[in-house]
Amino acid sequence: MDQVSREQVLQALRDVQDPELHKSIVDLDMVKDVRIRDGVVSVEALLTIGGCPLRDTIQLSIEERLRRLPGVRGVQVSLGVMSDAQRQALIGKLRGGSTSPQQRSAFLTPESPTRVIVVASGKGGVGKSTVTVNLAVAMRQAGWRIGIIDADVYGFSIPRMLGLDGQPTVIDQMIIPLEKDGIRVMSIGFLLPDEGEAVIWRGPILHKTITTFIGEVHWGDDLDYLLIDLPPGTGDVPITLAQTLPQAHMVVVTTPQPAAVNVARRAARMAEKVNMEVLGIVENMSWFQAAPGAPPVYIFGRGGGLRLAELLGVPLLGEIPLDPAIREGSDAGEPIVTTHPDSPAARAFHQVAARLVERLPARVG
Repeated sequence: MDQVSREQVLQALRDVQDPELHKSIVDLDMVKDVRIRDGVVSVEALLTIGGCPLRDTIQLSIEERLRRLPGVRGVQVSLGVMSDAQRQALIGKLRGGSTSPQQRSAFLTPESPTRVIVVASGKGGVGKSTVTVNLAVAMRQAGWRIGIIDADVYGFSIPRMLGLDGQPTVIDQMIIPLEKDGIRVMSIGFLLPDEGEAVIWRGPILHKTITTFIGEVHWGDDLDYLLIDLPPGTGDVPITLAQTLPQAHMVVVTTPQPAAVNVARRAARMAEKVNMEVLGIVENMSWFQAAPGAPPVYIFGRGGGLRLAELLGVPLLGEIPLDPAIREGSDAGEPIVTTHPDSPAARAFHQVAARLVERLPARVG
């Protein structure tokens, strides 16, 4: 049996990614030492922090990859922890050679490959967060790499809707977003002791929180789309985002009734004033169908989303029907796009996601 070489081991380990940083453990200098004796490969790998929540995943990935190498009779993995100097070097790699906080997020620059879409509404209760979550899942299922910022700091709901809890890993003030089904997520809900805790902040702290979520969270350099769930209305958060992410685009969510449409129009006018392009309108709760084949019931009226789209000169991206499974899925942390993929609502979300990508194509490459 041929003896496996150190070079072969390192080449194989390039296939092992840090599950939070989404880069090879070799490229991140997390492999400290490799020893080979009588076909037994011993690897010493370094974790970014001592309490790394995914240490078992990393160890298992190393073992599984090396066992597939011809000539390997056994694998031994020991895990250590990076020194401060090693962590700083890793952070420099992730920021493109800079340790400055301003370099942390690739999409802060006009050359960024990441498309940023803010999801807005004029008023609360129209299902804006529900639309954000289901669009994210639909886009991820289509193969795009997706992130979500829950910018609705006072009324955060994205963690529950995705079934996410826990605290993000922090590496020397660089925050690693939590992840669900390949979707990277950051919310103030991850930083509070429980989801019932009230957030009582004035404008300057709110501004700092949003800029932290944008600039100090390691979103990676491979995101295709970043969706940002705005709070309702036209207050501080949209203005902060427009200043921080001038290349962002907006989607406006409304329900059919005139009262909601008139308020949603103000959100679109706000986007116009800060030079943020509106990609289109999503009408939520468009109709209810009691049973397959039954006539639709227009509980909140009809045609409001189309009227708003015509007023603004933008397309109506889609109409999402009322479905109890949407509410049930949101409460259970399982979006309807996942649980009932063939339902009219799920198909409508997929349609909106496809039209969004048509309107704002990913920068592949």
